[in-house]
Amino acid sequence: MQGAPDLLRLATAGSVDDGKSTLIGRLLYETRQLCEDQYRAVERASRARGADYVDLALLTDGLRAEREQGITIDVAYRHFATPRRRFLLADTPGHVQYTRNMVTGASTADLALVLVDARKGIVEQTRRHVFLAALLRVPHLVLCVNKMDLVGYAEAVFARLRAELAALVAPLAFSSVTVIPIAALHGDNVTTCSPRMPWYTGPTLLEHLERVPPGAGAEQGPLRFPVQLIIRPRTADQPDYRGYAGPLVSGAVRVGDQVLVLPAGLTTRVAAIDTFDGPLAAAAAPRNVTLRLADELDISRGDLLCHPDSPPRVGQDLDAVLCWLAPTPLQPRGRYLLKHTARTVRALVHAVHYRIDIASFRPDPGAPVLGLNDIGRVTLRTTAPLAYDPYAQSRATGCFILIDEVTNHTVAGGLLLAPGAEAAAGTA
Repeated sequence: MQGAPDLLRLATAGSVDDGKSTLIGRLLYETRQLCEDQYRAVERASRARGADYVDLALLTDGLRAEREQGITIDVAYRHFATPRRRFLLADTPGHVQYTRNMVTGASTADLALVLVDARKGIVEQTRRHVFLAALLRVPHLVLCVNKMDLVGYAEAVFARLRAELAALVAPLAFSSVTVIPIAALHGDNVTTCSPRMPWYTGPTLLEHLERVPPGAGAEQGPLRFPVQLIIRPRTADQPDYRGYAGPLVSGAVRVGDQVLVLPAGLTTRVAAIDTFDGPLAAAAAPRNVTLRLADELDISRGDLLCHPDSPPRVGQDLDAVLCWLAPTPLQPRGRYLLKHTARTVRALVHAVHYRIDIASFRPDPGAPVLGLNDIGRVTLRTTAPLAYDPYAQSRATGCFILIDEVTNHTVAGGLLLAPGAEAAAGTA
C-alpha cells in the first residue's frame, strides 16, 4: 500500500515442542491482531484439551492432526502489524520429518527466528535450521531462548546458552545475530520487558523485529522475467495479439527497453506492458505482467527475458547444493526432472561431491550419497541449457527443485552455485 510501513518477512524454526506456535500466538494476541470470536474459539478448544490456560499455539496449528498431536506439520502464514511495520510470518515445523517445510518457509524470509528450549539447549534440529537459514541467505537471525520460566528465569542458564549459540553461529555469515531470553507461554520479553528477568537489558522480541532493517527489494536487482504463458486470444478486435505473461521476479522494465531472450540469445524491444487493470509505461518487481514485444520471435514457456547488459549465466553443467527430502537416498547418476522458474528439464546427477556434516558445518567427502534431510554439494547435467543466477545473487532464479519422474514427488530443493563455489554458501 502507498505510504504503508515496510514489510518484514520472518520464519520461525527450531526443534519439536520448543514453543514456536505458542510464540506466534502470543505475538498475535499482544499486538491485538485477534478478533474476539477467534480468541473465544481458542479458549474453548484449550478447555476441551484439558488445559488450564489459553493455548495460543492453536491459532497457527490449524490442521486436525496438528492439534491432536500438539505439533506443527504444515507451514502456517500469518500477517500482523504494528504502527512501525507490517510482518508476514511463516510458522514452520520442527520435526525432522518436515525439514522440507522449513526450507519452504525460510526461502523468502528476511529474518529467521530460531527457538531453543532453555532446558534442552542446542539439539541437532537447532544446528540444522541455523545452517539452512544461512544457506538460504536469510540475512538476520534471532535466537530465542524459550521456556525460561521452567529454569527459574536463571541468568546463568541464559548466559551459558548464549555463549554456546555464539560459537554455533560464528562460522556463518548472517548480517546480524541477536539472542533474547523469553517465556512465550507467559509473554516474558515478547512484547514487554519481563520483571522476572531484570538482568536482561536488551530489547524485547517485538522491539527488535521493528528495528531490523528490511532486505533489498526485488525491484533493485537486474531484470528477470521468466515466461509462464503465451497469450494469443485471436479476437476480432485483436487478431494479431501475442503477449508473454509471467512474473517480474526482479528488476524493472519500461516500454521501449531492449531485452534479451534466453537461452536463444535473441534481442528485441518491449512494445507494451499489459495488466488486468490496463497498460503500463513501466513495471517493477514483484508483479505479474504481460509483455508484448516488437518482433515475432520463437519464445516459449520457460524462456527468460533480461536486459542485454545484465544477463544471467546460461549452461547445462550446474554446481548446486541439495537438501535431500526423500526417504530413498540420492545416488550418483540418478535421473530426475529439474524445475527452475517456469522451465522443466531432465537432469542427471553427474557427481555427488560431499555431504555437509551438521555437527561441524564442514564437508564430509566420505559420504557418497545423500539421505533424508542431508545437505550436500552436487554437479548436475541438464538436457537443455538453463538461464540462471547463483543463489547468492538472486533467490528467484538461483533455486530449483528435483522431481522423481515416476512418482512425481519432489525429492530435493536446490540452490545454484557460481562455478567453483563451495556448498557452504552461507558461511563466512
